[in-house]
Amino acid sequence: MIWFGLFVVTLAALSPVLWVILRPASSKGRREAALALHRAQLAELDRELAEGRLLPSEHGAARLEVQRRMLAEARSEDPAPERASRWPLIYALLLVPAGALALYLVQGQPGMPAQPLAPRQAEWAQQDQLIDQLKARLAQLPPGDPRLYEGYLLLADAEVKRDRLGEASDAWTKALAINFDPELAARATEARAESAGQVDNVSADLFRRALAAAPADAAWRSLAEERLKEAEK
Repeated sequence: MIWFGLFVVTLAALSPVLWVILRPASSKGRREAALALHRAQLAELDRELAEGRLLPSEHGAARLEVQRRMLAEARSEDPAPERASRWPLIYALLLVPAGALALYLVQGQPGMPAQPLAPRQAEWAQQDQLIDQLKARLAQLPPGDPRLYEGYLLLADAEVKRDRLGEASDAWTKALAINFDPELAARATEARAESAGQVDNVSADLFRRALAAAPADAAWRSLAEERLKEAEK
């Protein structure tokens, strides 16, 4: 039943297009256009006479000629303008939503259950709680504890999953203070730049350190160099 409703809604959205296609044409026709042109010519002849650009004899002869053409045009038949068939376009407008619905039923996942917001919010709250517990645990570890490095890496990965790049960069930076790794430094700096929307001085310095310590064939070297060019601008 829901698919029929979606189909009806689609047709309702296309109804203005159908109305434009089906409404009668509003063309004035060749004869009416020709008569309007002749009337404009008569008005122009009167202006030229008033401005002295035409002699009275010339004006009278020209008016007679235009009036003769108007009479001839008025007596002629105005054939109805040919109108191209609009049914192919109408069929296309009707078949597009029907075809899209059929394709979705074949290739899509119409039976997939809905994703309500409440369970997702509960999952996010649980993730935040785990992150807070990890932060509290790391704060209790003494400086020099080897578990700090791995803990900050775990914290950064968790923050990335929550799309919090600024917090992830902070966690990576703390891990780098314990054990500097050029690839990790590039990742942390990129996250910081993405979060801030720019490459600040701190990010630029960290990119330079990463490039200096990285091998020449590092996959991320070109990206880091481009980021440094942005910072220089």
